Amino acid sequence: MGTYARFDADRVRRTGAPEVILGEGKRSEHLLGLLHGLKRRGRGALVSRPTPAQLKLLRAGARGGLPLTFLANDRVVRLAGPLGSEVAGGTVALLSGGTADVGLAEEARAILEELGVRVVHRYDVGVAGVHRLDRALKAIARERPAVYLVFAGREGSLPTVVAGLVRAPVVGIPTSVGYGRGGRGEAALTSMLQSCAPLAVVNIDAAVPAALFAVQLLAGRR
Repeated sequence: MGTYARFDADRVRRTGAPEVILGEGKRSEHLLGLLHGLKRRGRGALVSRPTPAQLKLLRAGARGGLPLTFLANDRVVRLAGPLGSEVAGGTVALLSGGTADVGLAEEARAILEELGVRVVHRYDVGVAGVHRLDRALKAIARERPAVYLVFAGREGSLPTVVAGLVRAPVVGIPTSVGYGRGGRGEAALTSMLQSCAPLAVVNIDAAVPAALFAVQLLAGRR
């Protein structure tokens, strides 16, 4: 892979986590080189949040034979091959406060489904119309999810409400939706950290860590 990266061949055995490469901050040619190197080793991988310049180069690579699939409106790219951490069985529920949070939820959904997780979702069920949440939770409860991932921006109250209503673990993902004081996810993060209901919280816009944490929870139940 050149001098710019070192392949971690033991990650799946150590942690159960697959190879997920963050696109942001990387040179496009380095990202492409990483994927070619993984392909030569017979490994699959996931790329999260590729930039427009990276996507242009990756699409050219795909036309040249690199086995890539573009998912979640290009927020995730899948390199074909074994990820080594697929989960046999288990359901994760995704909820979003508003439609502005759906992109992050779909990023998590793509990661989960590529790892063999069954996903059920209801979007735009935030507290501004909390009556919608009751219907959504009743529908999702029939699917018996093992964990809920709840995405919310602005004041970030939806995960706390959900955590007070369901038996399964809830992970709150604050999104960078909102403006003014406490905008860009700051108020949502603080609100979730202050939850009076039992709630795990990841960083702002951290869809991938939330998805991988859900996979670990599923693996721990087997």
